[in-house]
Amino acid sequence: MSVKILHNPRCSKSRQTLQLLIEKGFTPEVVDYLKNTLGRAELETILAKLDLSPRNILRKGEKIYQELGLANPDLSDEVLIAAILENPILIERPIVITETAARIGRPPESVLEIL
Repeated sequence: MSVKILHNPRCSKSRQTLQLLIEKGFTPEVVDYLKNTLGRAELETILAKLDLSPRNILRKGEKIYQELGLANPDLSDEVLIAAILENPILIERPIVITETAARIGRPPESVLEIL
């Protein structure tokens, strides 16, 4: 099974999730999404696998979230996707992705559902 993790090495939950994958015998493709940003098609595929809207993967505690006024419920998915693509720090992390599904690793054990 192919497993990918959108990873931020500075995030404890991301490190814990990566360690859990390794302990379960997986060798995931590790994508530092802050350095290797996602394209629109890839982000839309991940959202579909998560079965979530862009709003559901936003990190609301990030300063840029407030600066861009992303709490406004009238903002469209298109606007939110554009904000995420411009500011990948907004993506909740980590996200583990397989061929058929994806899960946010909060808590880390939640990713086991798709493996």
